[in-house]
Amino acid sequence: MKKFLFPVLVSVLIITTSVSSFSQPIRLFAGRYTDSGGKGLYLFDLNRESGTFKELSEAEAGPNPSYFCLSKKKGLIYAANEVMEFNGVNGGGVTALKYDPKNGSIEKIKDLLVPDGGPCFISITPDESYLLLANYSSSSISVVKLDADGIPDSVTDKIAFPENDGKVSHPHMISFGPSGKVYLTDLGLDRIVIYDFDNGTGKLSQSGIINFPKGTGPRHFVFNSSGTKMYVICELNSTISALDVDKDGGLKLIQTLSALAEDFKGESNCGDIHLGNNKQYLYGSNRGENTIVVFKIETDGKLKLAGRTSCGGVWPRNFVIDPSGKYLLTANQKSGNIVLYKIDSKSGLPVATSKEFKIDSPVCLKF
Repeated sequence: MKKFLFPVLVSVLIITTSVSSFSQPIRLFAGRYTDSGGKGLYLFDLNRESGTFKELSEAEAGPNPSYFCLSKKKGLIYAANEVMEFNGVNGGGVTALKYDPKNGSIEKIKDLLVPDGGPCFISITPDESYLLLANYSSSSISVVKLDADGIPDSVTDKIAFPENDGKVSHPHMISFGPSGKVYLTDLGLDRIVIYDFDNGTGKLSQSGIINFPKGTGPRHFVFNSSGTKMYVICELNSTISALDVDKDGGLKLIQTLSALAEDFKGESNCGDIHLGNNKQYLYGSNRGENTIVVFKIETDGKLKLAGRTSCGGVWPRNFVIDPSGKYLLTANQKSGNIVLYKIDSKSGLPVATSKEFKIDSPVCLKF
């Protein structure tokens, strides 16, 4: 009898620890469009087990902070202000905010004009010395240098893209990949552009390009854990593509699947894409069909449809998977709600919890 005591105690400890960890609140940041008024960035304590959202603070993050990124080293938040006029000057903006984890407060500390305007995506370089911005409305990308304290200092590079064959460029996502290359999805010109980045000068130089079929509209992307595959969600034709990534960061398209159900009728545009924490499932959002579509990642990196779940609202522009990989939250822009799901460990599908938080025009969620 005694020889079974230790394993039993270990099992009880593991179960107790697991349960208690999900009963502890986790911090959730939410950004929203501010055209209807109000502040743009909210901070919640989310209890995943009970599904309760406790609002800790709301902060002035400039107009329309439609996307933001976080500095792990400095405790700063950087919001892209998706406008064409910022502080009375033509252009968009970047707003930097300080986050205090002790009291849950967020305070605006600096903003900076971004040339041309309309930034819809912002990311931070791996060493946290620069910000990269995709300016959807002005057909350009920008690089912003951060000072030693992580404060936006100056614009070091701007690249504008001319019309091509009557089509207008719409940069949508720009970010570093595992290879050290910078990747840009150009929704308007149906392509991904690859860059080298000079960390000394803050300049980008094009090193490659891959074209997609006309009318595809590549929007967002993620990489697998080994960096050998890129998965791209395409807004205009509602597809998800898998690409091989070679040792030099080059791309090769190997598969394209529809993100919509075969019997869906009507208009729909893909939104966001994320890899599950167990690296076995890929998730995408459909704005119009209003679903989260799930694909199983096969051993060769290709995709197989696993199923789909209602997003719990209308127009899931963005969604996020919690650090444990066991929960998913959707930001439904047009219905004004953030909805909590539990991810089924066997099927990979999000399962509704009936828990949500009402917030006007949520468009970006991050833990």
